[in-house]
Amino acid sequence: MRDEEAVMLHIFGIRHHGPGSARSLRQALESLKPDIILVEGPPDAEEVLPLLTHEEMEPPVALLIYVSDEPQRAVYYPLAVFSPEWQALHYGLQRKIPVRFMDLPQAHQLAMDNEDEHGIRIDPLSYLAEAAGYSDSERWWEHLVETRRDSRELFDGILEMMTVLRESIVHDEIQGPKSEMLREAFMRQTIRAAERDGFQRIAVVCGAWHAPALAALRNPHSAIRSKEDAALLKGLPKVKVQATWVPWTYGRLSYSSG
Repeated sequence: MRDEEAVMLHIFGIRHHGPGSARSLRQALESLKPDIILVEGPPDAEEVLPLLTHEEMEPPVALLIYVSDEPQRAVYYPLAVFSPEWQALHYGLQRKIPVRFMDLPQAHQLAMDNEDEHGIRIDPLSYLAEAAGYSDSERWWEHLVETRRDSRELFDGILEMMTVLRESIVHDEIQGPKSEMLREAFMRQTIRAAERDGFQRIAVVCGAWHAPALAALRNPHSAIRSKEDAALLKGLPKVKVQATWVPWTYGRLSYSSG
């Protein structure tokens, strides 16, 4: 019987396309030497994932997921060499370490009615930036995280900071659409699956905001149970999708993909 206490779950909260996050993450992975890496990304694209290390693959590129019979319904996942996700995927694939995407599949996301996604949403990091005297959360994160050279305790600090933020702010203001709850439930289920498969050093790479929702699995007394996540995900609508890689540009990395 596997020793549950031997399982080490490491949560790395990052900013997408953050050069400092990418550098610190690469250092952390080289120190940890995980036996599996779970990355916030579309499981629908895992079949084309090995192409990431092809000799002719030159970032920036993007994963394109689209509805098979309605290709105009699509979503892009841009990646540059300084994207933390690119570094994590490249590290794992080069070393033959299992790599899995763990976000809610786009087969479900593209099938759902996302009317609640429209409208204005509050940036939760703006609370921390304002408390630190910054008017711009991006500039605050840049100063606090991206320019750091010593990453030994960076991700523990990010997790603690995000945990306090999620517990302290007025939840109703930024709880966001139901899709966020579904995404985090699927991520937790993916982590549980990796544990059941016997992996001992699990590296989880996700947006910093999601980190506390996933780190809760390290607490044996966590109120978040597998059956509750399974019930939340049960019966989701689904469409048939396809995945491929497409070229991207550095200029377009500055635009929101929606």
